[in-house]
Amino acid sequence: MGLKFCFIGAGNLATHLARALHTKAGEVVQVYSRSLSSAEVLAEQLDADSTNSTSEIVADADIYFVALKDAVVHEVLSKIDFQNKLLVHCSGSLPLSVLNVYSENTGVLYPLQTFSKSREVDFSLIPVFIEANSERNENRLIEIAEKISCKVAVLDSAKRKSLHIAAVFACNFVNHFYTLAANYLADQEIPFEVLHPLIEETANKATEMQPKQAQTGPAIRFDENIINNHLESLMEYPELKELYNSISRSIFELHQTKE
Repeated sequence: MGLKFCFIGAGNLATHLARALHTKAGEVVQVYSRSLSSAEVLAEQLDADSTNSTSEIVADADIYFVALKDAVVHEVLSKIDFQNKLLVHCSGSLPLSVLNVYSENTGVLYPLQTFSKSREVDFSLIPVFIEANSERNENRLIEIAEKISCKVAVLDSAKRKSLHIAAVFACNFVNHFYTLAANYLADQEIPFEVLHPLIEETANKATEMQPKQAQTGPAIRFDENIINNHLESLMEYPELKELYNSISRSIFELHQTKE
């Protein structure tokens, strides 16, 4: 008989992880979300039950996966009796220890990827990082993770937090810059799509060589003529001007250091 999973959370990460685990590693029997409609949408895809009531969470699941916003984890979990079943959170920043008061069997399964419900991903290529409070639970999670990913590693809470910080720089901040660029181009009546080949090549270079070696542009040599000209053009965009100036100086200063 296969493992039974219960998902506490139905957001982007929960959606993709539940889909990957379902049938490959076990069966998702229930999805909980504070938003019943969100729970229902994901549960329907998995032929599972759905609920928005902590009192209705099933008691017979083998593993409970927590994929909630960090800020509400305690609020939700404190209302549930897990009967010392294996309780696993999927956060990059929360330490394993936050689960100690809710179960004697705890773990972390953290997929390092950006997820959107509307985009499919190949989970087998996503690095998955494991941590657990015992060797037995660690081995259980490794076995489950290896059924959905070919890149599974054990990582403690401190290093996972560092990894999450790096991911914020490499993903969230970069995407914010895309948004700023798109908004600026829209004001100039230029389509953002013209940047697509540049974005693709920049990302490709970052995966094929050291990012520092891939850096180009006026900031690396602090070409004041170009930089000052750009800053002047951004006078009507004070926030962009400030970012442009501070990031340019950061790039220049970094490239003055020896390898």
